[in-house]
Amino acid sequence: MKAPRNKTIDISIEEGRCYLERCLRPEALGELRDKTVCGDCIEVMKALPRGFVDLAIIDPPYNLYKDFGGNKFSAMSDEAYEKYTESWLLPLLPLMKKTGSIYVCCDWQSSAAIGRVLGRHLHIQNRITWQREKGRGAKANWKNCSEDIWFATVSEDYVFNAEAVKQRRRVIAPYKVDGQPKDWDETAEGNFRNSFASNFWDDISIPYWSMPENTAHPTQKPEKLLAKLILASSNEGDMVFDPFLGSGSTSVTAKKLGRHYLGIEQNEQYCVWAEKRLEMAEEDKSIQGYADGVFWERNTAALQKKYKK
Repeated sequence: MKAPRNKTIDISIEEGRCYLERCLRPEALGELRDKTVCGDCIEVMKALPRGFVDLAIIDPPYNLYKDFGGNKFSAMSDEAYEKYTESWLLPLLPLMKKTGSIYVCCDWQSSAAIGRVLGRHLHIQNRITWQREKGRGAKANWKNCSEDIWFATVSEDYVFNAEAVKQRRRVIAPYKVDGQPKDWDETAEGNFRNSFASNFWDDISIPYWSMPENTAHPTQKPEKLLAKLILASSNEGDMVFDPFLGSGSTSVTAKKLGRHYLGIEQNEQYCVWAEKRLEMAEEDKSIQGYADGVFWERNTAALQKKYKK
């Protein structure tokens, strides 16, 4: 029995059979817009139309051992991991528009290999490092609490909406001109400035049991993190694609932000959770940490409500 405040989505395939039936199968794809495909992403991508993706967000297995609901992935040499990366990247490239962008998630161990592969086929624009506030302690090494996201584009003509991803930060030493705030807001709850986003993100909370977005997936990415990528590198109505959909975070966030989406996931259990979350997004389009058109610092939920008033 779960605690009353535990909102984790962990329904079984049998309980969520209706959600699984909504998913497309590789042998009968049909209309692709706003869908989840249950199948192997490399094979499915070979059957998809060319040049239809505006933004691709990829969260492949990192180069370490991980059990994804019975589908086990094992660590390999850097050379072998580069070949694995190309095995999904090469089928993806023809699906991208010339103005398309690609983000690839990784950890420190796989980051260099990912960067080398992307550099051979795309224009690398940046590498984001985001802080995971949770991490396992290590007595003989530094605690691992950060991950990377490589940002690459098909060409040098790409979308980037800097104004859409500003972060609201507290102003520690407010500066005034003629007695008035200079580039910051003065409120009863404190002083705030909307700052342009950097490539280091320290405002992300990993989904946990009391958050409605949380599932039992072992490597779920936060909707807030995905919202930054989607708002920056796509426009409303664009197509967002995720070939390693997992529990659906990319599709759910794209839907909440007015984008079209297509996700591929081979695990039926994860497909159930993804479709359940997409249904929930019909009623609740909120994204934890994103309000009033800006991204707030971690642990400021109470301030967000007061600030909007």
